[in-house]
Amino acid sequence: MTETSKSAKSYEGFTEEERAAMKERAQELKAGAKRRGSTAKAGKEDGESEVLTKIAELPEPDRALAERIHAIVKESAPGLEPKTWYGMPAYARDGKVVCFFQGSGKFKTRYSTLGFNDPAALDEGEMWPVAYALTELTPEVEARISELVKKAAG
Repeated sequence: MTETSKSAKSYEGFTEEERAAMKERAQELKAGAKRRGSTAKAGKEDGESEVLTKIAELPEPDRALAERIHAIVKESAPGLEPKTWYGMPAYARDGKVVCFFQGSGKFKTRYSTLGFNDPAALDEGEMWPVAYALTELTPEVEARISELVKKAAG
């Protein structure tokens, strides 16, 4: 193995997908700065529109999962504000992301995930999950997601 091929294989920097997500986040922050002067209602409507656009861009089966997650979050926690976060559909309280959907295509993983950030009130003892793998949304899974989102929203 040549030195060039060895060093190319050992590089552990950001992947193309990670760099793209960071660029999306930078664009989201710029757009948010422009909206700060708008009303809360207008900001929520803009966030809803951006989330729906991102969902529409997802390939199947991620799109179907994201559409259903979006509906469940809106129904279970209408107080959470839809927004994009690193190019993913997310839902925030007081500007802080509580939960988000990450399609399997985002970082070329084998399953989609529903994740929760620090503001989510999911604490259970000394350890609890903050991300859930999603492969199919059965009625039981949807009910569990609804419970988690309600709890996370506070």
